[in-house]
Amino acid sequence: MKEGYAGPEKREFLRLDYTVPLSYKVCKRQTISKLLEGYTADISSNGLLCNIKDRVKKDDILWLCFDRATLSIYSDLEKRALIYQGGIIAKVVRIEAKDDDGYNVGVQFITREEINMTHVYPKIHFFEGTKNEE
Repeated sequence: MKEGYAGPEKREFLRLDYTVPLSYKVCKRQTISKLLEGYTADISSNGLLCNIKDRVKKDDILWLCFDRATLSIYSDLEKRALIYQGGIIAKVVRIEAKDDDGYNVGVQFITREEINMTHVYPKIHFFEGTKNEE
């Protein structure tokens, strides 16, 4: 049996256990019209850990939709994160395969200041072309 890490917390932001259903889209031309489902596991004002069945890649940009109204950090999310069509835009920063063929995926919320960065905008622009397709 493994013992847990007993040292100081390495994370910059406090994480809260938060399990709710989650809908998401991967911001790529071939996948943007597919609404996928999973659930959240924990959340901070900077990102969240979600459990999903579909494989994503590190640095993929995701559109995430979940109930944020009950969160105590909701106002921080609204101030910092890029909100688009009711969902939060985030970047995949960590992927861990689970025993049940699913994945634990850590995402970092994209901030409003990051939207114009060259590695983010080209992936998000796919939303603009899909409004009439869905």
